[in-house]
Amino acid sequence: MLENHLVVMARAPRLGTVKRRLAHDLGAVAALRFYRSHTGDLLRRLSPDPRWRLWLAVTPDSAVRDGRGLWPFDGTLVAQGGGDLGRRMGRMFEDLPPGPLVMVGSDIPGIRRDHIAAAFRALGANDWVFGPAADGGYWLVGARRRPRIVTPFDGVRWSSATTLADTLANLTGYDVGFVETLRDVDTAADLVALSSGG
Repeated sequence: MLENHLVVMARAPRLGTVKRRLAHDLGAVAALRFYRSHTGDLLRRLSPDPRWRLWLAVTPDSAVRDGRGLWPFDGTLVAQGGGDLGRRMGRMFEDLPPGPLVMVGSDIPGIRRDHIAAAFRALGANDWVFGPAADGGYWLVGARRRPRIVTPFDGVRWSSATTLADTLANLTGYDVGFVETLRDVDTAADLVALSSGG
């Protein structure tokens, strides 16, 4: 049986480089504090788990080489490589060992192990699976990756209300499943909505 792979995409937690829209609202130090804390919590929640192998894919690549300031976790650290977000995401689907792969971002406080397990179950009957985000994007994307690998990220308008729709338009003819809609945190308004249960 092929191994399940869970990839968490993250930026090295460095001042001024993470959560820029949140930093605009709250300041760079508060945004960094939020990012470090919530990414660490996410990694603790999702690893270790015998149902999948955890990969932490980090940018910039130099953070993987020096390991400075990264979170402790039970898994494998890899570099995202160059290019835009779609190219970096696609590289994980193309380059990691065979088996179903589910990918999440590091800025969604609500992710639980049962969300990840549901996504892998959905790949039993679908080629692709998505976890929609409240803002029109998605917090999770996964692929069965057989019989072949296709990456649907070309031409996607990232960080927009059309991100999910753009990606789905590239998957015509494939079976696509969905898991629960969650909220990511990009702005202070997102934090307020999250704390109020919205």
